[in-house]
Amino acid sequence: MSAEHAADWLSAGEALRAILGGVAPLEAEERPLLEALGSVLAEDVASTIDLPPWDNSAMDGFAVRAEDVRGASPARPVVLRVVDDVPAGRFAARPVGPGDAVRIMTGAPVPDGADGVIRVEHTDGGSGIGTPEGRVAILADADAGRNVRPRGEDVRRGSVVLHAGSVLRAGEIGVAASLGRARLRVVRRPVVAVLTSGDELVPVEEFAEVEAGRRIVSSNGYSLAAALAEAGLEARVLGIAPDDPAGLREHLERARGCNAVVTSAGISVGEHDHVRRVMAELDAAVEFWRVRIRPGSAMAFGRVGALGGIPWFGLPGNPVSTGVTFELFVRPALLRMCGRTRVHPPVAHVVMRDAYPMRGDLMHFPRVSLQREPDGTLAARLTGSQSSGVSSSLAAADALALIPPGPGARTGDVVRVVWIGGAPLVEEAPF
Repeated sequence: MSAEHAADWLSAGEALRAILGGVAPLEAEERPLLEALGSVLAEDVASTIDLPPWDNSAMDGFAVRAEDVRGASPARPVVLRVVDDVPAGRFAARPVGPGDAVRIMTGAPVPDGADGVIRVEHTDGGSGIGTPEGRVAILADADAGRNVRPRGEDVRRGSVVLHAGSVLRAGEIGVAASLGRARLRVVRRPVVAVLTSGDELVPVEEFAEVEAGRRIVSSNGYSLAAALAEAGLEARVLGIAPDDPAGLREHLERARGCNAVVTSAGISVGEHDHVRRVMAELDAAVEFWRVRIRPGSAMAFGRVGALGGIPWFGLPGNPVSTGVTFELFVRPALLRMCGRTRVHPPVAHVVMRDAYPMRGDLMHFPRVSLQREPDGTLAARLTGSQSSGVSSSLAAADALALIPPGPGARTGDVVRVVWIGGAPLVEEAPF
């Protein structure tokens, strides 16, 4: 990568396709079951058992033979001998014969000979259970032949229950546990280095410098690390690099061993913007620099040869520009590296309740809050000033409006928005 690489000025769609084409899922690894939560399964998981492993009761009640209880009613109860008491976790000591009943709890194995469970509400509750005089009166036959969950109803031995490519949520983890899988083979999730730069920046612990009017907090470092955590990824925060090439390179060297690096600021053409020059020294091959969007046009993407060829996302320094470009370009790419196929924020059509005039050939992404109006219309309002330095406009937003090049949007126009903040992801890109 040359430090003098000319601006490419790709469209948003061209930039997104270049980025997604430049990353690939990482290799698979084996992880303990709970540590696999949020990862993508790298292999099919088949069952070695039937689930449930035996016929079991769906109710607390009495296991009986249906032919013994037909016609039972409060006026004509059927009285059966209670020959056993089976809690969950224990098997009956004997089968159910003619005129017999076994008290049984939900989930307990149904005794041989029984073909239904009469729920306790349809009985008198029984008496003398555990003695030779144990009896129960059946007051209704509605449950005759019912309330038995058969062996293998959920899963049959040999069937594939979880498929490669599935995202492991709580439900999948529970299923894997029920199949005896203490460990799972999953796509490795990337460790992402985060670097902010600028002599004016300090960590939040040095807020006294801000109060004294000498510095500002490096909020981008915190927001990027938080965004990575929200996506289930590990951030390695490299700190704040000074505005000089040697210090910047020293900080970037700490990204060794990571799977990607995200930088914020220093990517433009100012006298103190050194990121591209240092990346050139680190043998970075740039895919593009500059995107036809606002905010966030000063964005770069490439691979850093000296750091093992890992992807590099060079983001602008203004807080809103950083947040918008991460949401639209970086997070989808990192999720693709996790093995996911659904990586994009979903799109909705909304009515603008505030005008957004503009000029030029850039796609704009104003920050909007969304409200459902009484008639069901989903409406959008701007979240205050749309300056790329007003981070509160992003914090207050539910979505980013997509305003194509042209005159902008008028009040009442229907526009597309992309949801942000954890909405369910989709496979189709928004642009």
